[in-house]
Amino acid sequence: MHHKDLINVIKERRTALQVTQETLAELSGVGLRTLKQLESGKGNPTVSTLQKLGDALGLQLNFKVKTNQLTNETGESIV
Repeated sequence: MHHKDLINVIKERRTALQVTQETLAELSGVGLRTLKQLESGKGNPTVSTLQKLGDALGLQLNFKVKTNQLTNETGESIV
């Protein structure tokens, strides 16, 4: 899931709970300006910011880390 999809889930949850942006910013510790930018499709949130917003709204967010495996010239993994 892309971070914009996560922001949409967070915004939908905030709206469903009738929580204002101001209240969510206060509850989560995320700046109001940051929250407004994210909800308007701007910015690139950190995992920490997404987690804080999710926690404040009672959402469990799961993150996957995708890595590229490095190999040597014989094709053996080096990492």
